[in-house]
Amino acid sequence: QVQLVESGGGLVQAGGSLRLSCAASGSTFVTNTMSWYLQPPGKQREWVAYITGGGHTNYAGSAKGRFTISRDNAKNIVYLQMNSLKPEDTAVYYCHDGRYWGQGTQVTVSS
Repeated sequence: QVQLVESGGGLVQAGGSLRLSCAASGSTFVTNTMSWYLQPPGKQREWVAYITGGGHTNYAGSAKGRFTISRDNAKNIVYLQMNSLKPEDTAVYYCHDGRYWGQGTQVTVSS
């Protein structure tokens, strides 16, 4: 049974930073491409960033230059470092391994 558990969300002021974590269990984490998605209130879920098993990364336009995705294969954790946060980044953030989703972690950015 694959489990993805996100953590690290919270309330932060605009311009602040948060680091999200996604702990994976029960999967071949080392080879999986791991992604982060966000879902703002009342809107569709959208892709933020991914990192391949080999460490190649890619970002949505809104995340480029502000967010950094990384992974620790020894710990089966993928991170999303978010800097220069804006109110429009407010959303539930989910990690995804291509098949399974975590339960999400709420990020709220106040102006």
